[in-house]
Amino acid sequence: MKRNKLNSEQISALCMELSLLVHAGVGVGDGLSLLAEEADCLEDRAMLTRMAGQVDEGASLAEALRSSGCFPDYVASLAEVGQRSGHMEEALTALADYYDGRCRMEHRLRSALLYPAVLLLLMLAVLAVLLTKVLPVFNDVYASLGGQLTGVAGGLLALGQMLDTALPWLCALLTLVAAATAAFAASPALREKLLGLWRRLWGDRGLARQLQTARFAQALAMGLRSGMPLEEALTLAGGLRDNTPAANARCGDCLARLEQGEELSGALSASGVMPAVACRMLALGQRSGAGDTAMEEVARRLDQESAEALERKVGQVEPALVLATSLLVGVILLSVMLPLLRIMTAIG
Repeated sequence: MKRNKLNSEQISALCMELSLLVHAGVGVGDGLSLLAEEADCLEDRAMLTRMAGQVDEGASLAEALRSSGCFPDYVASLAEVGQRSGHMEEALTALADYYDGRCRMEHRLRSALLYPAVLLLLMLAVLAVLLTKVLPVFNDVYASLGGQLTGVAGGLLALGQMLDTALPWLCALLTLVAAATAAFAASPALREKLLGLWRRLWGDRGLARQLQTARFAQALAMGLRSGMPLEEALTLAGGLRDNTPAANARCGDCLARLEQGEELSGALSASGVMPAVACRMLALGQRSGAGDTAMEEVARRLDQESAEALERKVGQVEPALVLATSLLVGVILLSVMLPLLRIMTAIG
């Protein structure tokens, strides 16, 4: 049975542990054997043991990573560059930092999406109960007083009756949605296809573009810190932009500008790969001979800005949901209570 790809947290932990072993003077093959002995999961232990055997037989770490099928291409590519340049420890540390940042971003995204989704479901449940259970009770009260619900309340009552009639179909629909959600969560292939479609259609707009730009900057900074040639670092960083056509076109334009002799900061700015402010900071760093450090600072700032933008979006969604639902509940109650008060006043 084929082993699924490791997630960002697992890749970060593995790269950090291996970099510490390399720093201590342990060979890559011996390091992988030690990590295999410490692995809790049988699948991880078998994978690491197999990789250690390949390295002991003369294969490079990059070849072992690729043959395992458990790591993204970027991990193997950067490991290969680190081995060629004699900066294996730096490459592994950079990978650990990068995937740790990705892991934190993934956690923020899940947290940002989970709470509004749960809140929306609860609000819809409240509205459904009001329409299907509470309004009929008020309608019975009006009928006993010789009246009936009209206007907005009457329309809402009719809607509630329709929902009550269609309840079996709604339950079936909710079951299908739950099954589709479970399949999306359990099947990496299906998840990748659906996410790929979303990226092609909307992956280069608004917050999604800002998040991808931050991810690109982190990957580029990591490549430069590991001693990777500029064009190769840019190509590999561009490969992390999730097959978004417009983003890929911008990366291609940036590479073409570099081949024509433009500086990195100018090419990034002219092609629209990164914001102009970030490119100006990078240009200053290049002129002072600290381009790698400047790129890391740019990546840090873009990551912080994308995280703040995500929090602002979530901060806008939650109050909007509460406000919209509160208004709907208020309209329902007022449309019922005001006629009832008029009837009670007339009787009194």
